[in-house]
Amino acid sequence: MATVIRLARYGAKKRPYYHVVVTDSRNARNSGAILETVGKYNPMLAKNDEKRVVLNIERIKDWMSKGAKPSDRVYKFLVNAKLVDAKPIPNQTKKNQPSEKTQQKAKDKADKLAKIAEEKAAAEAAAKAAAEAPAETPAEEPAPEATAE
Repeated sequence: MATVIRLARYGAKKRPYYHVVVTDSRNARNSGAILETVGKYNPMLAKNDEKRVVLNIERIKDWMSKGAKPSDRVYKFLVNAKLVDAKPIPNQTKKNQPSEKTQQKAKDKADKLAKIAEEKAAAEAAAKAAAEAPAETPAEEPAPEATAE
């Protein structure tokens, strides 16, 4: 029998409350044919409330050793309880990246901005060098010689 650890919904309309149950994977979510209730989850409580997720760790370990697979949401609860390692995030396809044309435009723009910044820095360095150079005073012209009259 393929067993799963998943959530079964209880509670009133717009006031959900879940039990973490172990059941046969072929059963409906709330069929009532559960093997064991191993925890509770109340999404109406604050995220930092310790009563939001209550798990019977020993029973969950026992069921997992027998081959029960947790659902995605229950797996996240188990990661937070440090029972299992988090699933690695898969590499994204290239669909999330801009097209080659857009990438080329961005590269050209970056190159242009770098060139402008380089020219500006060179101009500032030249101006600074000119300002720091000792001002050369023109050599004093000799006084015109008095001509004998």
